[in-house]
Amino acid sequence: MPFSNPAIKNVIFDLGGVLLNLSVPATLQAFAGISGKPLEEVKAAVSRPEFLDYEKGLISDAEFRTAVRDHLQTDASDDVIDSAWNAMLGDIPRARLALLEQLKTDYRTFLLSNTNGIHVQAFTARLHQDHKVSSLDHYFEKVYYSHVMKLRKPDVVIYEAVLSDSGLHAEESLFLDDNLHNIEGAREAGLNAIHITHPDMIFDLFS
Repeated sequence: MPFSNPAIKNVIFDLGGVLLNLSVPATLQAFAGISGKPLEEVKAAVSRPEFLDYEKGLISDAEFRTAVRDHLQTDASDDVIDSAWNAMLGDIPRARLALLEQLKTDYRTFLLSNTNGIHVQAFTARLHQDHKVSSLDHYFEKVYYSHVMKLRKPDVVIYEAVLSDSGLHAEESLFLDDNLHNIEGAREAGLNAIHITHPDMIFDLFS
């Protein structure tokens, strides 16, 4: 169903599961493969605080890899760990990028993603490989990454930081995310928010 609210002047997109195809189970399977551990143990390992700390930029890439080795009890190389960690990252279809280009003529557009250094390097390389674009900055007025901000969704303070930094009014801003907790955090910050249950839903919203 098309989105209709004449008060909206700004659109803030999540990345994974909204613009970028995402499969977290692929990374869980890859970690199981390099560690020999069952999936339940892998799921428990990736729920540990270090994984959230990494998204908040509180530990480095090297410290993250060390945490993976410790918790999965593996001696895998950096490249093998990175490959497993990046297994969840799919492509960004050209049609979604074309939609972003179109929306820039009608709205101020932004990206707000819980992410990390290893993932940014990987999806930026994929974007260049697939679409000959140097970075996602091309498609937005500003890109906000959790590990750079030292903040993380769904904490209200990250939405407030974006609004303040870009001079946005919450009531004039729409936030799109595939994670319901992140939607709830955005609404608590006063944003209009829509839960994206499938990436192609954005075409219905802005048809």
